Amino acid sequence: QVQVVESVGGPVQPGGSLRLACSASVSIFSMNAMGWFRQAPVKELELVAVLSSSGSTNYADSVQGRFTISRDNAKNTVYLQMNRLKPEDTDIYYCNIAPPPYGLRSRRSYWGQGTQVTISS
Repeated sequence: QVQVVESVGGPVQPGGSLRLACSASVSIFSMNAMGWFRQAPVKELELVAVLSSSGSTNYADSVQGRFTISRDNAKNTVYLQMNRLKPEDTDIYYCNIAPPPYGLRSRRSYWGQGTQVTISS
């Protein structure tokens, strides 16, 4: 069974930075897509960032220019670099990895356990 483990988030002050990591127990080299989602209580899951197999990226408008998604195939790890953090970025963040031919959020995709990110002074 594929395991996806996320790094610990944590409290960060507004304006600060945090890097989340998502490590898979299988090679991510040929994965179809990788993404980060976030969700607050009683809110829908929100797509934050996507990295396709071709290397193209897409971001939610709310994080464009502040967040960067990347990958390290040698470490089977996906990262989310978050800069200029705001209180409204407070959420539980989930990593999602989709093997081919599936897409993100499919039943065949792999999810991390979720990590709490809290932005507060």
